[in-house]
Amino acid sequence: MNTAPIFIACEQGTDEWHQARCGVPTASVFAEALSLVGTLDEKQQKYVDAMLAGKPEPEALALAGYKAKPTSETVKKALAGLPVGEPSEASNKLAIKYAIERISGKPYGNTQGSFFATERGHEGEFFARMKYEERNKLMVDEAGLVLTYDRMFGYSTDGFVGDDGMIEVKTPLDTIKILRIIQTGDISEYMHQMQGGLWITGRKWCDFLMAIPDLAALNNGNDLYVKRVYRDEEFIDKMALDLLAFNNRVERFKAILSAPFNKAANDEAASQELAAA
Repeated sequence: MNTAPIFIACEQGTDEWHQARCGVPTASVFAEALSLVGTLDEKQQKYVDAMLAGKPEPEALALAGYKAKPTSETVKKALAGLPVGEPSEASNKLAIKYAIERISGKPYGNTQGSFFATERGHEGEFFARMKYEERNKLMVDEAGLVLTYDRMFGYSTDGFVGDDGMIEVKTPLDTIKILRIIQTGDISEYMHQMQGGLWITGRKWCDFLMAIPDLAALNNGNDLYVKRVYRDEEFIDKMALDLLAFNNRVERFKAILSAPFNKAANDEAASQELAAA
């Protein structure tokens, strides 16, 4: 069976691009699709990790900063090796959206977004690509949309570099976020998107580009922040399994929406599905 990714040459934001993504979770929403509520907090996670690693309980308690053994049901489930956390409301909203799109065959909701944000994104992407090419003396190939061989998941590329690399461009308006990334290098909020892109395209690395054109007056390169992220197979394997579970939820919502409407029965089925999701 051919498992090679499917490449669709189309410009981002066009009708063709929106149609090709219809019903297909793309890497830009992977983090939201997999978001959970009711998970372990940082302290609980440290305790559970230590216990599962075979640490004596007094040592695990000390490592996590506990004086007494935590008694929450979430911790008990984690220690028993059971999954913890439930899909967030945002995750369920996405799953229902994709279910509707798979039924209708059309994009659902506002596909255009804010005109200002869209235009700013296009301008920032052009600026970042130009600066990146100039700085590295290379060419970035625009590649459009890439789908998994089964068209189950997708990734809208900002550009390919050679045979192994790609770029992901961001132009944040949030000034606190800009400063935080510059000072800490923390781009974890984009990790699902970048690792998702590396998974779907089969590439080895991704250069994260943050365009800040307003700093061009400094003439010192600060108008483009660059950080390279390499393919993480362990991260990808877990993400892929979680995404398959998300896709199963999309299909369950599709079945609920496709069944003949009987209000009382349908409301009960939907409530049970949301509770079990």
